[in-house]
Amino acid sequence: GCPAEEGGAAKAFMVRAGAFDDADVAISWHPSSFWEVAPALALANTRADFVFTGRASHAAAAPHLGRSALDAVELMNVGVNYMREHMPSDARVHYALLDTGGIAPNVVQAHARVRYSIRARDLRGMLELVQRVKKIAEGAALMTETKMEMRIVSAVSDLVANTPLEEAMHKVMEELGPPHFDDADKAFAEEIRKTLSPQDIAAIWRTVGMQDSGTPLADFLVPRDAKRNPAIGSTDIGDVSWAVPTVQAHAPTVALGTPFHTWQVVAQGKAPAAHKAMVHVAKAMAATGAAVLSDPALMEAAKADHKARLGKEGYTSPLPPEVKPPLTMSLG
Repeated sequence: GCPAEEGGAAKAFMVRAGAFDDADVAISWHPSSFWEVAPALALANTRADFVFTGRASHAAAAPHLGRSALDAVELMNVGVNYMREHMPSDARVHYALLDTGGIAPNVVQAHARVRYSIRARDLRGMLELVQRVKKIAEGAALMTETKMEMRIVSAVSDLVANTPLEEAMHKVMEELGPPHFDDADKAFAEEIRKTLSPQDIAAIWRTVGMQDSGTPLADFLVPRDAKRNPAIGSTDIGDVSWAVPTVQAHAPTVALGTPFHTWQVVAQGKAPAAHKAMVHVAKAMAATGAAVLSDPALMEAAKADHKARLGKEGYTSPLPPEVKPPLTMSLG
């Protein structure tokens, strides 16, 4: 892992700069509720700011002289809401208002800014969706007689699976067994679980196609053939997986049932159980690397699998050449 894994797309910029050109394979991990080889599923994702510029005026005395950038943002959001009915059901579009033009309602807002996260199951589908959202923004600017500028913040690709590496990592994780958690770890996890709803817990178990066993921390390896219903997010490992054969482990750093992007994840982040899971998955990663290095046939199989999955079109970075790493993710 590395900083800015999703929003900042750190490794996507590294791939674009050639950081993985001399690598044979890539081995990674991600925090989770489970001990498993991570399913190779991630949504391609572009984050883009839509900046609208209008003309300020007195909202009561001279409203006809103003052109509201905030109106443009609101109309764009309405347009995207209508688009949601007519896009793939597994695509996702979210937004956050970064600048609403000030705090004075008696002034027509001359500037406004909204940040969109636009996701789809594959890179090409995502790029098509980005263009549709851009057209909606252009339409909002036309309706309000404002100017619109689209600024790409970051972008990541979907994940490319690799069966030989996934099978090798699963074997290693099976031999290692899950992390060993003591009574204090389990007691803290139980306290966390008390803050979760039954729906939260059931939803996490459904991602691996299993019923809640009542155990507070994962003490088992999820089978490779589990009938999953995965919750799919985005990750910059996706771009690495297009560049080189890639495999990823999940380690149980949180109580079973913990939904991510919540305060409960933060509360468990520095707990002893999370540290134990991190150290344990490091062993799995190292052992997987050793297996690849000591078995030329495995390395060749991983590379052949990767080449076959790339297809004729291969990989194109979702990052436009002019986009630089968003070092602060600031609103500037």
